Amino acid sequence: MTVLHTESTLTARYQTTIPDAVRKVLGLNKHDRLVYRVCENGEVYLSKADIAEAEDAALGPFLSLLDSRLAQQPGSIVPYSDADAEVDLDLVKGVELG
Repeated sequence: MTVLHTESTLTARYQTTIPDAVRKVLGLNKHDRLVYRVCENGEVYLSKADIAEAEDAALGPFLSLLDSRLAQQPGSIVPYSDADAEVDLDLVKGVELG
């Protein structure tokens, strides 16, 4: 269901102004972060970034990588076990964090 239909222009520097109506619907303010989700059919979804996700610059790309990997090779992602944790802890045993 379409709630709002509007458009904006892409500048020579590939920038655009988000229309006022869209900013109001999404509750956007200056310096807010945005999330773009592009579907295989070309549809793009724009949303306001979750504060927790916006604070961690690595989280978005990491989740995208997992999503892509899971789509391409569903069996390649397995749960992290207690045995895995023990092996990893052995690798860093005696290392001091400063």
